[in-house]
Amino acid sequence: MADACVIRTETLTRDFATVLSVRGFRKVYGNFVAVDNISFEVQRGEIFGLLGPNGAGKTSTLECLEGLRRFDGGALNVLNVAPDREPRKLRNLIGVQLQTSGLPATMRVDEAMRFFCAYHDVAPRYDLLERLGLKEKQHSQFRELSTGQQRRLGLALAVAHNPPVVILDEPTAGLDVGSRVELHSLMHELKAGGATILLATHDMAEAEKMADRVAILLRGAVVATGTPRELTAAGSGLTKISVRTDLSVLHHNSAAFPGAQQHLVKEEYAVYYSTDPGPTVTALLGYIAAQNDKLIDLRVERPSLEERFLEITDPGVAQ
Repeated sequence: MADACVIRTETLTRDFATVLSVRGFRKVYGNFVAVDNISFEVQRGEIFGLLGPNGAGKTSTLECLEGLRRFDGGALNVLNVAPDREPRKLRNLIGVQLQTSGLPATMRVDEAMRFFCAYHDVAPRYDLLERLGLKEKQHSQFRELSTGQQRRLGLALAVAHNPPVVILDEPTAGLDVGSRVELHSLMHELKAGGATILLATHDMAEAEKMADRVAILLRGAVVATGTPRELTAAGSGLTKISVRTDLSVLHHNSAAFPGAQQHLVKEEYAVYYSTDPGPTVTALLGYIAAQNDKLIDLRVERPSLEERFLEITDPGVAQ
């Protein structure tokens, strides 16, 4: 990776353990309460995931943190700056990738980069266009870009001024696999350089892979917070154990194994769902050996964040 692409923000955040603070935040639209008294903090150098179904209040929260909307209660703070009262101070502290871009349809890619960098008083970051696969499109108009290319341009513009706080709203929506991998790599680089990232996403696999901690919003309230592993461990989900053997002795076996709650056969695998996978696996291996069978494949999969998310937000679907 070229040194020109490395993003360093430690000097801007080293005096702050808590980079972003939301306390008693409330947002109302007419008679509709979109967000009701939520609180959370994001620490320096974290990737913090903000999760929730449509209408949960994620975008309202982000837009108020970005200074785009007024809010109706509580306090918001970004590096000791109040977004609603100090927009000039805020603009160089944050980089924002919105769900939809407001760029003019006829603006060229290189023009957009020059414009945004001039706004932040930094040199144009054409290296980011190359990094995100947009070099060949730099003279193309915005309307000529694919959805994925538009989102990659939005990300490049969001981080071009090396902001200490990056807010990403559904950053991988519409991206192909290669672009998603590159975006995740850039997020890791931003974090390594000292940036703090607030990530709103519907992609639970992305949140589980990328986020240090997450908050789940439901109907305008925070209903769960913690690391992805903490959240999945707190659920009622069972660990999935898939076993394939040479003689398939487990396919028609009715023996009980410690911790195993369910047993089914799927293609060449005997599949068990366990509340205590350690004893279950030990007993399974002992049984296979006693039956003079040979283990070919063993897979142990803990409950996913997506399963836990459904358990919290839509219990009927999770069951």
